Amino acid sequence: MKQRRVFPYGIDGPPQLAALLAGAGLTALVAVAALLVEAPSAALLGSTVVTAVLAGCAAGYAHTTLRGKFVVWRELAEGLALRGDEYVLDLGCGSGAVVLLVGRRLTTGRAVGVDLWRLRDQWRSDPGALRENALAEGLRERVELLTADMTALPFADARFDIVVTSMAVHNLRPRGRRRAALAEAVRVLRPGGRLVMVDIWVRGRTATLAELGMRSVERRNLGPRMWWCGPFVRTALVTAVKP
Repeated sequence: MKQRRVFPYGIDGPPQLAALLAGAGLTALVAVAALLVEAPSAALLGSTVVTAVLAGCAAGYAHTTLRGKFVVWRELAEGLALRGDEYVLDLGCGSGAVVLLVGRRLTTGRAVGVDLWRLRDQWRSDPGALRENALAEGLRERVELLTADMTALPFADARFDIVVTSMAVHNLRPRGRRRAALAEAVRVLRPGGRLVMVDIWVRGRTATLAELGMRSVERRNLGPRMWWCGPFVRTALVTAVKP
């Protein structure tokens, strides 16, 4: 019997989730201690409220990384209305959730995923894990993988019909590298090509894309399905078209 894979697409930002869980556990212990020593009611109430907030954020984070992002990307992939012959690039593909979702909708086209494979950004961010996932879904022939920095892509100009990226650009430091990644995405897009970016902390990116010559630049929030810490860390969709 084939062993069932656990969390085949990993968990985004495992240190952040661990910090939320640890914080909730610590403040819960503080609340219990306050109750046992009959501390002032303000101390008990404060620690209880903080515990509830952190636990709620952790639960929301887990939902987003294990389910919410998949629901959102299925809708986005459907909205692309692919013919099947497109060449699609996924920046920061990790363990393959998005690049394989797009790959299922291709026939003669190809989905190419690039990443530096850093586990602090995503648990199971590994080319071996992505190949395993592609094999399990019968997509090995439609998906290509490359270890590359999204700020200096090893592709010719105007090669791709669509560039997608999910929860990756915000990891770039310093901030100037985020602009470089957007410039590279624009460079490798063909005229009429589309950029679809899902990320947090996207302030200023629509202006940057407009400065880079993109048209129909739009941004909208994706709602509670992709809240990483309740409404405190929300995810946005940014789309644009290369003229």
